[in-house]
Amino acid sequence: MSSNALQTQFESYLLTEKRVGTNTFSAYQQDIAQFVQFLEERQVTLEKTNITDIKEFLRYLKETLALSARSITRKISALKVLFTYAHERHGMPNLAQDLTFPKLEKRLPEYLSEPEIEKLLAAADADTSIHALRNKTLIYLLYVSGMRISELINLTFSALHFDTGFVYVMGKGGKGRMIPLPAPIMSLLRAHINNVQLSLAAKHQKTEYLFPVFYAGKIRPITRQACWNIVTQLCEKADIGRTISPHKLRHSLATHMLKQGADLRSLQMLLGHENLATVQIYTHVETSYLRNIYDKKHPRS
Repeated sequence: MSSNALQTQFESYLLTEKRVGTNTFSAYQQDIAQFVQFLEERQVTLEKTNITDIKEFLRYLKETLALSARSITRKISALKVLFTYAHERHGMPNLAQDLTFPKLEKRLPEYLSEPEIEKLLAAADADTSIHALRNKTLIYLLYVSGMRISELINLTFSALHFDTGFVYVMGKGGKGRMIPLPAPIMSLLRAHINNVQLSLAAKHQKTEYLFPVFYAGKIRPITRQACWNIVTQLCEKADIGRTISPHKLRHSLATHMLKQGADLRSLQMLLGHENLATVQIYTHVETSYLRNIYDKKHPRS
């Protein structure tokens, strides 16, 4: 079997059987394509690959491309999934099963302080641009829900349950969850939806997307990059003084909720993390916060 044929079958497996998310699929597709190209330059096919080829590839990533340990970890993950598939479906040796991951430096998630969040939301309130209501709704929703940007851009009107005050979010791996929203946010969403529907009616168009945009004559969901630009511009108006991504609003909510006494299990359900251990990183942030408070306020510090 040629490398291209095996690669195509593997990609089909990822989409139809393993049902990985869009971003995960794109990452695996890119990583495996890079590995196949590396092999082709050495006139080796996937079927004839040996452990030496894989180790040379990893050495190439580290020494020639100077990739970080985090990036190499992702490449190894992709290789493990590929060779597990090839072993189970085509009887090939599982060459990647014993590969070890490089040691990763533990990084605390970056987040905005509560005063910084107040400044950001105030900047959204003061927005007078043509898309002011949309921008305000988007930034408020990102923070209060803690949803991922990929989850937000694909939201539809039907995901909002105004009778109960919940929004249904489709997360990673096709796993859905219900997120409660404050009443003022539901009112803001109603105003935004009415504005969208009036705008579309004037153009004789319809859509289910909560944040639609016109591109190449068609209605599409707003892009990740457009959301990033909205957050960046509002941060500049708020004079926060550092670059903030949409994902940092998710970290901010998690950190602020933990400070207010939320338990890890509730935080896990809200954020849609599969493993509780993933949420536990926020306890390190909380410890850092407590250290600062102790040093500033304790009479014996």
